[in-house]
Amino acid sequence: MAEHLSLHGADADAAVEAMYAAHWRQLVRLSALLVHDQAAAEDVVQDAFVAMHGRWSRLRDSDKALAYLRQAVVNRSRSALRHRAVVEKHTRREQAVGTVVTGPSLGGARRDAVRAALLELSQRQREVLVLRHYLDWSETQIADALGISRGAVKVHASRGSAALRDLLSVWWEDPS
Repeated sequence: MAEHLSLHGADADAAVEAMYAAHWRQLVRLSALLVHDQAAAEDVVQDAFVAMHGRWSRLRDSDKALAYLRQAVVNRSRSALRHRAVVEKHTRREQAVGTVVTGPSLGGARRDAVRAALLELSQRQREVLVLRHYLDWSETQIADALGISRGAVKVHASRGSAALRDLLSVWWEDPS
C-alpha cells in the first residue's frame, strides 16, 4: 500500500474518499489493536474521517492528512478506552458481589497472558509496542501517529519490552 497519497488541491469529498479507500483497513486495524474491539475500532475510524472531512479546509498541509488521521485514530481510541473504563467501573458497582464479568477470550493461554501483560504497561508503552510489533510500523510512523519524538518512541519501546520480559518470564523459563 502506498504510504504517500498526494492530495494537494483536492476538495474535501475527493480527498477523504481517496484516503478512505486507501487507508480504512489499516486505520481500523490500528484502532482495534488499541481498543480490542472491532466494532468500536470501526466507529473510531469513521469518526476520525468525518472530523477530517469537516476540517479539510483548515488543514495546512494536505500531504500530512494521513498523519493527522493516524493521530486522530490514536486519540479517539484513547477516548474510547477511557469511556469504556468509566462504564465498566459503574457496571461493577451495580453488580452483585462475587459476579465476574469477562470479555471474549482471544484464545490460548499464551495470548491471554500477553494481552494481560500489555494491560500492565503504561498506555504509551502499550501503544508503542502494539504499533511496532503488531503493525510493523517504523519509529517515524509511530512518532507521527502518537505525536511524540522518535527518541521517546525508542524509550517507551525499550522500557515496555523490558517490562513485558519480566511479566512474561514464566513463559520462557526452562521447566527442568
